[in-house]
Amino acid sequence: MGRLSGKVALITGAARGQGAAAARRFVDEGARVMVTDVTDDEGKDLAAALGDAAGYEHLDVTDEAQWSAVVARTVAEFGSLDVLVNNAGLLHFAELEHTALADYERVVRVNQTGTFLGMRSVVEPMTAAGGGSIVNVSSVEGLAGMPLVSAYTASKFAIRGMTKVAALELGDKGIRVNSIHPGMIDTDMVRTALGGDVDASPAVVRLALKRMGRPEEIAAMAAFLACDDSSYCTGGEFPVDGGATATHALRL
Repeated sequence: MGRLSGKVALITGAARGQGAAAARRFVDEGARVMVTDVTDDEGKDLAAALGDAAGYEHLDVTDEAQWSAVVARTVAEFGSLDVLVNNAGLLHFAELEHTALADYERVVRVNQTGTFLGMRSVVEPMTAAGGGSIVNVSSVEGLAGMPLVSAYTASKFAIRGMTKVAALELGDKGIRVNSIHPGMIDTDMVRTALGGDVDASPAVVRLALKRMGRPEEIAAMAAFLACDDSSYCTGGEFPVDGGATATHALRL
């Protein structure tokens, strides 16, 4: 029996990277998972590979109606909804003075508004199930700033704050809400945002653990926060960052 046996999870941005790793880990732990993304081919392939324990649904997290539809389908198909992992996100690099309003709003709409809509959409089914766990994927940029990512940082700080408000409001319904703060994780998101391969070694050597993180390490934290082992954790922020937030800018 896995730690998530009997639980039903909905994971956004789950076609690849951190989201796909979470979907695999959750199924391995005994959960049934609704994989959602806008990258349909990869999402369908992942759900098929996971077998009867998974389904796939297209979900643009900025679309209110699509949230209603995917939550309704998850409950109808799997019988309940116990866990939401708000993982979908965008990253955009630009200096503040060169950040177009359209790019800023696009990042905020996916990262921040998508998380808000997700949390709001699952309150009713989780309440009906007697409780649940919401895991919001923020970032180390939700704990401190970094040059060139003003929109991303704003959205990830917002996720951190919304997590705490939701935890306070939903605790008496048995719904726990926590945020994960990944550091440098080896996924395609950074490489895609920069337009190609990126040499991360100058930053990696400054980390306590001297390596990039793996998507599976974020998935492990998500599984912990989703399961009953974290039953007294809510409103918390959980860095998975190789020690990035243990230091400050004056480190030699």
